[in-house]
This record gives sequence, structure tokens and C-alpha cells, in this order.
Amino acid sequence: MTQAFPHTLALSGLPVYVTSSLLGSILSVFPVFPLLECSLFCYFTLRGKLPSIFGDFDEIRRPATLTLRVSFDVIFKSASPLDKLLILEYQMKSHKRSSSPRRVFDCTGITLFAVFVRCITFVASMRAEQSPAERVAEIQAALRDAKLDGWLFYDFRHSDPLAYRILKLDEKMLASRRWFYYVPASGEPVKIVQSIEQFKLDSLPGRKLVFRGWQELHARLREVLAKESKSRVAMQYSPMNDIPYISRVDAGTIELVRSLGVEPVTSAELVQRFEAVFSPAQHQMHVEASDKMHRIIQEAFAEIARRIRADEPTTEWNVAKFMLRRYSEEGMEQEPMIVAVNANTANPHYMPTKEKNSPIKRGDFVLIDAATKLNKPEAVATDQTWTGYVGETVPEEYSRIFNIVREARDSAVDFVRKNIRAGKPIRGAEVDDVSRGVITRAGFGEQFTHRTGHSIGEETHGNGVNIDDFETRDSRRITPGVCFSIEPGIYFEGRFGVRSEINVYVSDKDIEVTGQPIQMEIISILKPESDSH
Repeated sequence: MTQAFPHTLALSGLPVYVTSSLLGSILSVFPVFPLLECSLFCYFTLRGKLPSIFGDFDEIRRPATLTLRVSFDVIFKSASPLDKLLILEYQMKSHKRSSSPRRVFDCTGITLFAVFVRCITFVASMRAEQSPAERVAEIQAALRDAKLDGWLFYDFRHSDPLAYRILKLDEKMLASRRWFYYVPASGEPVKIVQSIEQFKLDSLPGRKLVFRGWQELHARLREVLAKESKSRVAMQYSPMNDIPYISRVDAGTIELVRSLGVEPVTSAELVQRFEAVFSPAQHQMHVEASDKMHRIIQEAFAEIARRIRADEPTTEWNVAKFMLRRYSEEGMEQEPMIVAVNANTANPHYMPTKEKNSPIKRGDFVLIDAATKLNKPEAVATDQTWTGYVGETVPEEYSRIFNIVREARDSAVDFVRKNIRAGKPIRGAEVDDVSRGVITRAGFGEQFTHRTGHSIGEETHGNGVNIDDFETRDSRRITPGVCFSIEPGIYFEGRFGVRSEINVYVSDKDIEVTGQPIQMEIISILKPESDSH
């Protein structure tokens, strides 16, 4: 919830800030009060009473008033659009104090416009943000769909970051004691919290049970779960640790829950539903980021060509810096990337630094693996890998391996597309098997040393289904709204490695491969432009 009258912090002194904070606390108790705040702000502004409540804005110029000594220039650069309007109003009101009989124009219009913007912002945020009650209702619907009796969330010292994200809790809150939150498939949720941190789950709906010692904790759990005897309750647990990304609950807690007659089952599919399904806006941001990434990678190969032709010393780090600059120009987050040459390409997670990097010269093999996202709230990542050769024609030893990798990549995509179109459920491990099978049959199974792909979300490696039956056994289903990479590779230690990575978004009836056009052959980096069309 936004603080009431946040502009006062930027414009006025400590007494004003305290008043604002108190009002903010009162007005933020219930969701309807942001509208009340707007109404009060409008009322006092129109009546000319705002200065009498918060202190005349011009008073901040007086030495006797305790103020925040921050330059207006600094404030203005970092302020929200509404705050910029209010800062501008203050500056204009300062000029208004001139001795000239003709005063500078009144700023009431600006004030009213700022109020209007604030009210619109409140209404939009109330509509856009899902309330805790709405989130719990959504969880309960998912539990009924999955034919589960409930979902038991548990955390100790932020041992389960998934719980904070799914329940929309503050991920930075103090959490030094254990807590449980039980969401039944129907009925009222229950919060079980330790006495000295009993308010930490107050943002969530449901009945609160407070415990002091461990005996009381066990009694509270028994009170909640006894009625669920022989029930199947989801927890962040993965049998045999098949999906370690989901295994957030320790074995002892699982034993404790089982001792109460309840059977914990994995929440893997539920986590995917709440953590890995793109909204329409996120899908569009992914497509935009993928298109931009595709262009930047092509520009990076062109930059290598330019530098080599100009006899400029060129390193992996030079190329990485070029891409970081282009990220900034395209409104994308500054994330490090893999720019690898020759033997470094055989290390799937090699990354150059300013201190440690290798030169790029004629006759070298280059791999670029880059992942980032738009610099926007709730943006999701894109992750692409391309390879090139610093020459006019690509040697056969590279192109032969690339062709095998490309077939493994495209076979996986075709398998997913065919089954999604047919409405047939498939799992991440199955897709890995298809891709890995191509490379194994070609005689290079030992050189394919990682999973075929990973979930993509707000983090590059997301919390949904991975394309993996190698590092882990990911039995999660590929469902509409998820996105993942397909990136098979073949690596010859000490020589070179080839990987080709694309991103696949799953819709209701089909799939979309983003970042088009995808790579079909190794780029001849020094090939004359007239020959490349």
C-alpha cells in the first residue's frame, strides 16, 4: 500500500513526515481508504487548507524548521511523475512570493492535476494488484482442480522463498522463527505463528494460532491438521529430491506432518501454476525482449567483424561491454553474458570479466549466450545462444557438430509442438529425452553434459518445468502459459563447444518460438556483406 501523501517527504520537514506517516498508517488499514485519502487531499487542496495541515511549503526555507537537506535537482530526477508536479508547484509558489504587484500565475491547476493523477493511480493499483483474499481464493481453486485437500506453507529464516512469492509476502520481512500457513481446498485458512513474531502473517486472511514453545507448535499443528487425517496436503517437497528447486521443506518437518496422519505431496505443479505462467503483458514483454536480444547478438558479431577488419585488438570483454551498452540503450537490465572463444566455449558457464578474458582473432570460434529482460516491473527474461566463426567460411569440424546440435534442438521443438497441438500432456523429462536421443545416436552423448533446457520467468532460470531428464527428473507437465529454453550442446574439453539456444512459449493450442529468426548455421563473421544476403 502506498504511503499517504508521499510527496511531503520530499518537500517538507520532519514534523510533516511524521504526520504523513501516521495518516498513511491509518488510511492504509483497509483497501477502501486510498480513495478516502484522495478525497481528503482534494478537499483540503480546494479549501486551501493543505499548508495548514502539513505546514506551509515555503516554511522549509526557514532555518528554524528541521528539513531534509536534499537538492531539488536530485529529488526531481528520482521522483515519480506526481512528485515532479508537486515539486514544480513548490518552486513556482516560491516565485509567487515576489514583491511584484502582479504575482506569478496560481498553481491550483497543477495541484488539481496532481490530485487527479494520484486518484487514477490509486484506482489502477487497486484493480491491478491482487488482494491476499483473492490470491487465497485462487489457490483454493487450484487445490480443488488438483484434487488436493490443502496446501501447507512453511518457512524458517526464509528457507522457502517460493512461499513468500506465492503468498505475496514481503520477501525482506524479519523471519527468525518458524511459521506455517495452511490453505484448505475450501474453508478458512489458518496462520500458525510464534509469539514474538505473531504479526508477520497479518496481511493474509484466516484464523491466527499463536505458539510459544515447540510443544505448543506441535499442538497447534495437530489442531489444524487432525481434521485432515488421511488427507493429501501439498508442501514444497519433492519425492526422492527429483526436483530440487521445489525441495524447500526439511525432512524433519515432513516427518512431523506425517506423524499427524497427513500425507505430504509435492507442490511442484501448483508452484508452476503460480510462479511460471506468464500474464498476457509478460508474454508481450518476453517477445519484445527476445526481438531486441536477437538484434543485439547480431550486432555483437558485426562489432567483432568491424574490429577485426580494422585491426583493433579484440577480447571477449570488449564484446561483452558492447552488449551491455546496447542493453542500456534498449531499456534492458544489465546482466552479464557469456562471450567465449575457442576452448572457453567448451565450458557451458564460462563468463569473461575485465580481469580475466581471452583475445578474439581471425580463425577463432565464438559463442555468445546472453540473457536479460526489459527494465520494467514484472518483466520476464529472454535467453539465447548463437555461435560464429571469425572467417569467411566455417570449417567442417564446427559445422558438422552444429548440424547435430541443431537437429537435437529442432526435434525437441517439433515434439512439443505436435503434442500441444494434439492436446496431449507431456512432461519436461520427455522433451529432454527426445533432444538427448539425437545427440546420443550421433555418438556424442557423453559430450552433452547438461539438461536440454530450463524454465524462464522473472528470473532467467525460473520456477516452472525444466526440460530435464539428466540433471534431475522433471516430471512436471508442460502447460499453457509457461516458457522454457531448448539448448542442447556438445562440448569437447580443451577444444570447443557448440550450443544453440532458443525460447519456447506455450499457448493454449500451440507454441511460439521467440527471437526469430533462429540460428540455422554458424555465422561466418568475416563473410562479405554482399555474400550474406
